[in-house]
Amino acid sequence: MEKLTIKSWALDDRPREKLLGKGKTTLSDAELIAILIGSGNREETAVALSKRILKSVEGNINNLAKLSVKKLSSFKGIGEAKAIAIITALELGKRRQLEIALKKPKITSSKAVFNIMQPLIGDLEHEEFWVLFLNNSNKVLAKSQMSKGGLTATVVDVRLLLKQALEMASVAIIICHNHPSGKITPSNADKELTKKIKIAGLTLDIRLLDHLIINEKCYFSFADENQL
Repeated sequence: MEKLTIKSWALDDRPREKLLGKGKTTLSDAELIAILIGSGNREETAVALSKRILKSVEGNINNLAKLSVKKLSSFKGIGEAKAIAIITALELGKRRQLEIALKKPKITSSKAVFNIMQPLIGDLEHEEFWVLFLNNSNKVLAKSQMSKGGLTATVVDVRLLLKQALEMASVAIIICHNHPSGKITPSNADKELTKKIKIAGLTLDIRLLDHLIINEKCYFSFADENQL
């Protein structure tokens, strides 16, 4: 069978030429990945192969970013070098998203917190608990991982959390954690921990402004839902 190549396509259908002629935003996810891998296999063009890879993760780029070199290499036409190229590009995109978020460190809404924390914990397969330490202008002084746990829970040392807040002269905090299950409904343990941190903070004049439960695409805000 003759190998299918992108060069045999109409000029407007070639991803590289399309990017040069029409701009990067006109390319589909599959076309962008096709540029990364350069070629397909004997039965598929790079674009067709890229579409098949995306289909395996239901077209979700975040899910694609979770695939290992071994898993990507299981697709015919994807060797170790191409797999690494895909992983590298997605990691750079994630870091760019985080840098953009950190350029606006003032917290004005729960959405602003989500934009900062989602790149860090939104797609993790284990649970992590983080704190944002704020000054009296609601600007982020620092963010800190307080605990890292398993699939369902983490253990948080409230005394250590407040100790860090005092050391940074923080007047307010926002706590965040992810749910690897994807569900953002707070558990009874989440509610109890929120209450415990809020009460402990009040004795030290450190306000708990919000608690966010985060997944890949959305979040639950205790403050927005009037549950603080």
